[in-house]
Amino acid sequence: MGNKIFLSAIFFFIVVFLLAMYWFFPFGEVSFETRVEHSNFNLNASNSGEMQFYENLRYPSSKISYKIEDCPLNKKGDMEEAFLLLEEKTILDFYPVNSNPEISVFCDSHNRIEGGMFIAGEGGPSNITQTDNFNVIKNGMILLIRPSECENPNVALHELIHALGFTHSENPNNIMYNISNCKQTLGEDIPQMINLLYGYPSQPDLSFENSSASMKGKYLDVTISVRNNGLIDSPPAKIIVYADESIVQETTLDSLEVGSGKIITLTNIWVKQISVSKIKFVINASFEELDKSDNTLVLEIKK
Repeated sequence: MGNKIFLSAIFFFIVVFLLAMYWFFPFGEVSFETRVEHSNFNLNASNSGEMQFYENLRYPSSKISYKIEDCPLNKKGDMEEAFLLLEEKTILDFYPVNSNPEISVFCDSHNRIEGGMFIAGEGGPSNITQTDNFNVIKNGMILLIRPSECENPNVALHELIHALGFTHSENPNNIMYNISNCKQTLGEDIPQMINLLYGYPSQPDLSFENSSASMKGKYLDVTISVRNNGLIDSPPAKIIVYADESIVQETTLDSLEVGSGKIITLTNIWVKQISVSKIKFVINASFEELDKSDNTLVLEIKK
């Protein structure tokens, strides 16, 4: 009788030991692959590439700062009138600042820098950040070598539109034609494109890129890649990791500049479920974004 009790106890402890080993220690490895749900975000401005130096060029906000540097009164007046004319035609709002302008206006040809200060002509974007959604203009520059001889400030308006990212027109009657005359006018196509591009609010847009996960027994390792494809820097957010529908880890995502990304690696996350069919990452952001549909990424077991 005593031997039976002893053997039963030994058997019991072996079973408990094996269950503990299974529960806490790795036995084999399972890898997960990405099932990306593509974003529904659509600019509806695919033909902007025909009108601009790069597709979907715009400043972060429809409110754009400028500074006119040491210009004579006639050129300064032309430039200010050009800002007002474009404000009347579009949703843009230009305002003067004393420092760190988004658009810098110069009137001295000595300010021209060889090797590409300007993308084209005498005006253009000088600092562009590429994202999946936009080419975001951080700074633009205008050089007014000569004042307009027309009733309207055609030269200043031409260069201002260049600074907004628009290239030359093939229409001789358009103000963006590469040879200027006083009869040229601003057509409807450029204001319409400006209003379309700047119709999107100035918001960040966090989205997952290629990420991976693997489980060794009960322990999960993940590599998470996130990028800000929005128009402004993103505040800090949370990334939540799910095994099936159970939260297994939360981590902080620091602020990201426009166009920048971050790779986060988390290891040895203990998962209590006996089996896991999918790993899910969720960006938990308390702020508005251009598109929140790409804030979830699901990885399923490789087949």
